[in-house]
Amino acid sequence: MIRVLLVDDQPLIRSGFRALLDLEDDIEVVAEAANGEEGLALARQHLPEVALVDIQMPVLDGIETTRRIAADPALAGVHVVILTNYGMDEYVLDALRAGAAGFLVKDILPEDFLHAVRVAARGDALLAPSLTRRLINQYVTQPHPAGTGNRTALEDLTSREREAVALVARGLSNDEIAERMVITSLTAKTHINRAMAKLHARDRAQLVVLAYESGLVTPRGCGPSSP
Repeated sequence: MIRVLLVDDQPLIRSGFRALLDLEDDIEVVAEAANGEEGLALARQHLPEVALVDIQMPVLDGIETTRRIAADPALAGVHVVILTNYGMDEYVLDALRAGAAGFLVKDILPEDFLHAVRVAARGDALLAPSLTRRLINQYVTQPHPAGTGNRTALEDLTSREREAVALVARGLSNDEIAERMVITSLTAKTHINRAMAKLHARDRAQLVVLAYESGLVTPRGCGPSSP
């Protein structure tokens, strides 16, 4: 059973999402909160697999809520998915840097919403390869300075692990990575999991951010890049 926490200051939005989720046999909404402070307390109380968090809320906004969840070892199993009205707004990358597993636009189709919740619960952020590509193509359009710390961390990766991380950052699924690297899907997943452990990344979303900020991958049209 996938346990979901809803955190949004709009009751109508929460009730709509809850009605949709309650129809599913494998999903349970364990609690609702109207702001980030309440959401943080409820996350600690219920330990959901997925927390759907609005990005703009009173008391404590979605980015700070995400940051506090990501920083709490007791909440390591909580995958935060940011809810936004605006799609690729200016806060999305900040939310991913704070530790969000991904994001959803509130006008998403019901079937895509349910699929995203299930994928997020598995830890396969950014929810789906198509959303990873959308982030890359529409938001990550400018090169970021390569941080020395990030580059040093990448030195701990094997060449195959670096290759796998670069392909994750390009939006490829495990099966697509396996095909590109001529390995099995299980081996691809192993490379990615080992890279996440070495880089202390909570999920694939943070791998994407790190890959760009370290210079391992650059947005297309902004200079040399990995595969």
